[in-house]
Amino acid sequence: MSVDAATVRHIARLARIAVSDAEVAALAPELNNNLGWNEQLQEVDVAGIEPMTAVIPNALRLRDDLVTDGGIRDDILANAPLAEHGFFAVPKVIE
Repeated sequence: MSVDAATVRHIARLARIAVSDAEVAALAPELNNNLGWNEQLQEVDVAGIEPMTAVIPNALRLRDDLVTDGGIRDDILANAPLAEHGFFAVPKVIE
């Protein structure tokens, strides 16, 4: 596939980017080089290679899901300006 000046202008219009004629002339070869590199990458045989999310293997460090600081509701509510029925009380906001 080859990118010409009309295609560059069309892409710029779709992206809503203003480009001058000099920029169009400079962008066409760059886009052609990028497309050539992409075609070269398509030729690489990747059969049997697992997809990866990072360059190095990362294993998640899991921990047990344990409650470690429960049972301190009264201590927490002591800091609240207003508490009712064991919960924070906030003013009613209705428009």
